[in-house]
Parts: sequence; structure tokens; C-alpha cells
Amino acid sequence: MLENVDLSKSVKNGEYKESMEALEAELGELQRRAWELKIPIILVFEGWHASGMGEDINRFILPLDPRGYDFHTMTVPCYEELLKPFLLRFWARVPVRGKIAIFDRSWYSRAIIEHYGKEKYEAGLEKCLEGINYFERQLADDGYLVLKFFLHISEKEQKERFKEIQKKGIPLILDEYEKSNGKTLDFIDEYNEYLPVVEKVLQKTDMPHAPWTIVEANDRKFATLKIIMTVTRAIKARIEEVTRTPGKQTIKYLEIGTPKLPDIQGSVLKQADLSKRLPYDEYKEQKKLYQHRLEELQYDLFRQKRSMVVIFEGWDTAGKGGGIYRLVEELNPRLYRVVPVGSPNDTEKAHHYLWRFCEGVPKAGHLTIFDRSWYGRVMVERVEGFCSEEEWKRAYREINEFETILREGGAIILKFWLHIDKETQLERFESRQNDPEKQWKITAEDWRNRSKWDLYEAAVEEMLQKTSTTDAPWIVVESADKRYSRVKILKTVVETLERGTEILKKPEKLKN
Repeated sequence: MLENVDLSKSVKNGEYKESMEALEAELGELQRRAWELKIPIILVFEGWHASGMGEDINRFILPLDPRGYDFHTMTVPCYEELLKPFLLRFWARVPVRGKIAIFDRSWYSRAIIEHYGKEKYEAGLEKCLEGINYFERQLADDGYLVLKFFLHISEKEQKERFKEIQKKGIPLILDEYEKSNGKTLDFIDEYNEYLPVVEKVLQKTDMPHAPWTIVEANDRKFATLKIIMTVTRAIKARIEEVTRTPGKQTIKYLEIGTPKLPDIQGSVLKQADLSKRLPYDEYKEQKKLYQHRLEELQYDLFRQKRSMVVIFEGWDTAGKGGGIYRLVEELNPRLYRVVPVGSPNDTEKAHHYLWRFCEGVPKAGHLTIFDRSWYGRVMVERVEGFCSEEEWKRAYREINEFETILREGGAIILKFWLHIDKETQLERFESRQNDPEKQWKITAEDWRNRSKWDLYEAAVEEMLQKTSTTDAPWIVVESADKRYSRVKILKTVVETLERGTEILKKPEKLKN
């Protein structure tokens, strides 16, 4: 991409001044209009050192209302960020709808810095770029305008600018200076060494939904004009798109949901044997056995710097709370966390739906248990109409990609669907309603959801079939008998941890 860039492009002072006056006024107006329409915008700036990124970004933000943008300089990640999957630190900086997020260097620089020169760096960088493509496409599909700029200068021009910078005594990097094996890893030196790496990154991540704009930056004024003109045109086009009435749309968008597969296995839920029971004595014995084993395994997880995500979904009254309680009963609270998930608040609604779950993702060596999760997108939000059909169909792929990012960051993932039949649920509803100490557990919303059992059942079936993967499987837990359900959960977590942490010792089998 870079070898054919014409770096001789320039602009005259008079033309630059006249164009900038008009563009600045237009950019300010476009920012206000995008805010009104709740259009979220992400601008990524990458480039060679001394290419003028700082000056160009500053010239760009001067006409903007500072309340409407956030500026992020991506420097060395903190200790907590390094303990989580790579992309989570960037998910945290995704803007609310209507705001502009400006990244002075981004996930791209960090991907190169954190992989280049390391063992198996080629494979690691490939995986990282694949995750970045997932990340950007999910944001674009959710309405984010993603624009990426690479400021390109020649090696000769870079050397001349370095001389100027050194004369003025300005540090090349204001926030970081990383070295590995005695070599700087931030595009400062070795222009030709990094050129093929940069080329590869640009080629593999130049997508229609998140395109790269190569900015010829040998002439500083030309670079500034090109950046602002590109952004204004893109925002104008997006405003036109979102304000166009449906009857005037001329583009027929392709179906992007997961295709409906033939039902070759029958119902996943109907295969569950709800007659399974566990006698009380066996329950007490096996619960104690697995809880003690789990207490040991949490320290192996910590020592090996692996993380674990356990998701609990299921019918109301299926026993999620009781299952979670028994799972953590003997654990060290410093190493686990339970995240209850309810309806999103206003801030969470103003972001991509996956944004609110990133904070709860465990750091290396820790366990997070989600009491309900991102699967609400394809269940509650689907059935209740809180998102469009296009959005929930797209979510199957997005969730699988999100979990891939977590796994490649070292997480072990387990997903439990606690299953009961409709009659058992009714008995438990009535029991709660008639018990003064448990009446708080039953609400009008629970009864209303029960009236949509068939709709929820269809949504659950599709979810189980489309999001159960080899590395992040759904485990259907027969929960008509709570004792059996709780022991199966404990047993599954223990055996999964043993496999994931490569520990050979096995506890006794669960008796059926």
C-alpha cells in the first residue's frame, strides 16, 4: 500500500488557509449534527514518528466542542490491562453514541509493539489482527463510523525531522520508550525493518467498514487538509445515510445474520433428562468432594495466570443463584467475582451492547461468574423487541468472536443453561409467592416472561445451537432436582479446570 504513495503532494499557503477556514466551520457544525443524531465516531491515527500526528490531531480538534470528543493516547498498558485480553483495554474506551473518540496511536501500534521480536510473533500478530477486524466490524455494524489514518513520510524526510527535533530538545516520545533486546519498539528507528510489518498490518485490516486512509505527510499542510476533508466527507455521508427515509434508500443490504441451519439433531432442550435425581447423602458427599477440589484448583489457575469465565443462564427459578452459591462457597474471595447482569442503564445503552461486559472480564489468574450475560441479546432483547431482528441475528457471530478474543487472551470459558420444564417452574413460582420470606424473588415481570415461554424456548434452542463451540461449550444442566444440578455444575467446572490447567489428578465421577 505504501510503495506507490506519492509523497511529493503539497498545497500552497493561500489555498491551505482558505480551505481551512471553510473546513473548520463545517467540521464544527457536523460534530453538533452527529451528536444530535447519536452517531458515534472513532478516529484512529497511526504513522511514522515525526510524521506530524500530534500537530495534525491538534489542528483537527481545535474547531470541535471539547464536550463532544475524548482524546486517547495509547501508551504502555498498566499492570491490570496486561492481565486481561488485549482488546479489552480498547473496548473500555469506545465512545457513547454521538461522541467522537480520537486515538493518538491505537490497537495497531500496541499490536506491533507487544508482538514484534517475540517468539512466534508472526502467529501472535496474525491472531491479534484477526481480533482487531472482529472488533472494528462489530462497532461498524452497530452504527459506529470508524476512520483510520496512517501518516506516511519518506525515510529521508523522517531523518531530517529527527534532526530538527533534536536541535529543539523535544523528546521523541512523551509518554513511553520501550526497548526489547536493546532495540526500540515504537517505529522510531529501523524504518526499513518496520516497513514490511506496517504494510502487512495495513493490508490485513483495510476493510470497507473501517478503511485506512494513507496520508501523504511530507508536506504538513497537505496532510492536515487531507485528514480534515476525509473526516468531513465521511461524517456528511453518514448523516445523509441515517436521515434518508426508508423509501428513498437505493442500496439493498445483504443478509448478515447467521444462516438458519437444518435441524439435524432435534431439540437440544428436549434431549435433557429432567428425571435425574441425586439422593441427599450422595449430594452431601460429592458436593464436599468437588468443592474441596475446586478450592485447590483456584490456586493452580492463579499460579498459571489463566483466567476463567463461567456463565449462568437459565429459566427463572431454575436455580442459578443456588448453583453459584455452591460454586463459590469454599473459594478465596480475592480470586473470584460474581457479576449479576440486569437491564442496561442509560450509559450502557449508549454503547455497543458488549461494552458493559468488558469490565467484568477476569484478569489472569482469576475467575468471574456472570449471573446472566451477553446472551441477553439473543434471548430477552430478541423476544421483547429491545433490538432489531438484524441486530440479534448478527449477535451470534459477534458473541462467538468476542469469546474467541477472550479465549486467545488465556480465558477458559464455560456456559451453563439451567433447564427445567414449564410445570416445575409453575410449582416454584407458586411456592415463592406463598412463602413470605421468598416473595421478593417473584415479580410481575417473571409471570409476564412465563407467558412467553414458547418464544423464549425457540430463542434458547437457536442460541444453544449457534454459540456452543468446542472451546466455549454450552452445558445443559438438568435442574428439576437442585441437588443433581448443583453437583453437575461443580463437577463440570472442576474437570474443565483440570483439563485447562493440565492437572492430571481427577476426582470421583458424578453418579447418575
